[in-house]
Order: sequence, then structure tokens, then C-alpha cells
Amino acid sequence: METTASGTSHPASAIADAQPKTVGRLFFIDNIRVFLTILVLLHHFMIIYAHSGGWYYRVGQPDFVTNAFGSWFCGINQAYFMGLFLLISAYFVPGSYDRKGAWRFFKDRLIRLGIPLALYSWVINPFFVYALQYGEINKPFWQYFPGDFFKGNALIGGGPLWFVEVLLIFSLVYVLWRRYAPSRPAAANMEASFPGNGTIAVFALLLGVAGFLVRLVFAMDAYTFEPLNLQFPFFAQYIALFIVGLVAYRRNWLLAMPDQTGRFWMRLSIVLILLWPPLVIACGAIEDDSLLKGGLHWQALVYALWEASTCVGMCISVIYIFRRSFNLK
Repeated sequence: METTASGTSHPASAIADAQPKTVGRLFFIDNIRVFLTILVLLHHFMIIYAHSGGWYYRVGQPDFVTNAFGSWFCGINQAYFMGLFLLISAYFVPGSYDRKGAWRFFKDRLIRLGIPLALYSWVINPFFVYALQYGEINKPFWQYFPGDFFKGNALIGGGPLWFVEVLLIFSLVYVLWRRYAPSRPAAANMEASFPGNGTIAVFALLLGVAGFLVRLVFAMDAYTFEPLNLQFPFFAQYIALFIVGLVAYRRNWLLAMPDQTGRFWMRLSIVLILLWPPLVIACGAIEDDSLLKGGLHWQALVYALWEASTCVGMCISVIYIFRRSFNLK
């Protein structure tokens, strides 16, 4: 049971009562965040010059090699980097909630995430869109915004700030779960051995199947839910890895992961990365990639399984490499 300042108690999962071992600041996690941030920038630069995705602005007409390399680069990134971002973000959520309690935790999240989200969605993004589409709009900004702007753009979470929006939503769900989930007997020690390779492989398989099922309804190129700009085709991964991050904190998995596990999945990730071009060719995506993106097609299932395996392998690999070699200020 969790007790409030007034002395009253309310149900909460006993997971909150178990605290992981702490070893001070984990610099390798800070460095993973820097790496992922740089990767996001490179990802969008690649879209601009290689036309390997959707973005505000594109330059020129890339040749086949440039487009192919850009598609490979962005395909690998999309398979894991935002999911890993959510895992790392979730890793710090339970400890923050434990220290602050429900209201202060969510109030801090609203300030840290909600203000940038609102500023970008309702100030910066409209100016970007207006400037880039000025020739097609042919009206003053004060006539374009907010009326015409919101007819073709998300109400909130437009552009790259969809991630902040998702993190805010997931944080709210976590607060509700901690406050209202039925209480359970407290565990003396929530730390557990890191999952074995077989367990991890089953998780990747289930993640791939879940992604395939979601894409029966929401194909990869139709991900925008207009009011909130939510990328539903990838939500199975995002939800699963956010939960993994919560569990990883309680069970100290980022520090408990054996080196041999990291090496195994790093080698497998290299194979999966190199497998992307022949996989895309075998699925006929050079001529038409729509079958990969969703629907009841074997190509969509194969790609979802590849994506989930790459996601799991790369998340483990990046954590292993940075913990081993980049745990520095």
C-alpha cells in the first residue's frame, strides 16, 4: 500500500515497494540518449536528401543508389531507435514516481513535456508548414492559422514532437496504474536474473506477430491519427518497450545483462542489418513496397518479424556496447 501525505493509503502495486540497487549516475545511459538524438537528426537529414520517408522538406531528386542507401539506413533506424528511446525514458519513471508521488510526478511531466509539446504544436510547427507551403497557401498567416492549418495537420504532436506526446500519454497511464491497480504482496527483492536468449527470442517473436496484427488495420504508410499524430503501426513495439523499461528498473536489468547475452544479440543484429536488402528484394518491394507495410500478406508478416528481431537485438546491442565502452562523462 502507498501512503499519501495526509496519512491515507490507496492501492498500488507492490512493485513500488522494491527498490533496485543503485550505483550512482549511469553515464552510459546519458550517452545512449546523445547517440539516439544524433541518430534522429541523421535519420531526418537522410529523408531530406534520399527521399526515404515523409518529412517537411526534400531536396532534389536522388539517384537509385542514394535512395536505396537512405531506405536501408532509415529502415534499420525505424526498427528500433524510437522504441529504445521509450525504453530508456521508462527506466527512470518508477524511481521518479517513488520520490515524488502521483501528483508531483505528473505535474513535473506536464511542465517538462507539455510545454515544449504545446509550443512546437501551436507556434513553431504552424510557421514551418506555412513557410514551406507559402506558394500553395496564398493567404496571410493569421488567416491560415488556426483554421486552415488544423484541417490538414494534427491538433497536437505534429512533426517530431509526437514522441513527447506519446511519452506524456504513457506517463499518465503509468500514474493511473500505480494509483489504482490492486495491491499485491510485497516482494522482498524484485531483482531477477536477466532473461535467457530463448525467452528474449520468444518476446521478439510475439512482438513481431503483434506488429503484424496491428498493421492489418494500420499500414505503415498510413500511421497518422490526425488529431494526435500517433504512429499506430509501431505502437505494439512502443508499448512493449516502455513496459520493458519499467521492469528493467525494478530488476536492475541494464546492469545485470550478461556480456555473453550482449555479444550474442550484437552478432545477430549485424546479420539482420545485412539481411535487410535481400529481404526487401525477395518481398518484391523494389517495385512495390505496399505489401511490406501491412495487410494480410506474407511479406508484411516477414517484415514485421524481421523488424521485431532487429529491434530487440539492437536495443540489447546498444545497451551492451555503451555500458562496456562508453560509461563515461
